[in-house]
Amino acid sequence: MWEELMTTDVSSAAAFYKKIAGLRTQQAPFDPNYTMFQGSNGNMGGLMLLPGEAKAGGTPPMWVSYIGVPNTDEAAKKLTSLGGTVHKTPWTIGDGGRIAIVADPQGAVFALYSNPKATDAPPPPQLGHASWHELATSEHTTAFSFYQNLLGWHVTSEMDMGPGMGVYRMFAPEGSKDAFGGMYTKPSQQPGPPAWLPYIKVANVKTATEAAKKLGATIFHGPAAVPGGGWITMGADPQGAAFAIHATPAAPAAKKSAGRKKTARKKAAPKKKPKPAKKKAAPKKKSAAARKVAKKRKAGSKK
Repeated sequence: MWEELMTTDVSSAAAFYKKIAGLRTQQAPFDPNYTMFQGSNGNMGGLMLLPGEAKAGGTPPMWVSYIGVPNTDEAAKKLTSLGGTVHKTPWTIGDGGRIAIVADPQGAVFALYSNPKATDAPPPPQLGHASWHELATSEHTTAFSFYQNLLGWHVTSEMDMGPGMGVYRMFAPEGSKDAFGGMYTKPSQQPGPPAWLPYIKVANVKTATEAAKKLGATIFHGPAAVPGGGWITMGADPQGAAFAIHATPAAPAAKKSAGRKKTARKKAAPKKKPKPAKKKAAPKKKSAAARKVAKKRKAGSKK
């Protein structure tokens, strides 16, 4: 998925996300008014000024998640038939892809994207890329039915979040068993309309959260541990856009078995050199006098 931040201050937002998530920026080659966000594995999204008409209509600074589909035009038509809304009809961008800005029946905004050149599956999320996608909505079972019919998503598991919080439903794309997001029904005390929120992967959530506070962010939740050993923080950046960061648990160090250690020690031990064989002393030669005496003794014994 592609993540796009619409904000009221591009330079301030760029500095903020560079500090907390290591995101680099580069001007887009196809549009001088568009900035590319780059994570550790290349482009992860974009950064742009919130359009005037959107701001006038009450749209706040926000992240918009782009969901890949085979055909944007067909998906937009199907979305409408399922009760969704098309805010901006499909158009073609510089790389040949087509985009449509839409909303689900509960009002959560997202984008549809298709590109005939995109054939490879996205790689596992690295640092600076979205590692999770979360939908807070007015009624999650109805919302999920919409996305299931539109995109083919399926449920992987559900979790009870505790008293007054309801159920958290995790889902995966068609043909995959690995969950890449979750959704839940917003409790009454949670402000704001239904919305999607990408979680940006960082090395250390606690460090990133402290950096966010110093830069003027408002923290709603976290740092908090989540099932599986990861950590998250949710908040609003200095321009008011909701953001979330996520760190996955470190992989355990590999342990060598006792047998392997012994083998390693045996291999490392130097081989003993064999002792050289002792040479036999050469027999001493007898003197002439001794030979005469021996000869006489030999002759006497024959008599």
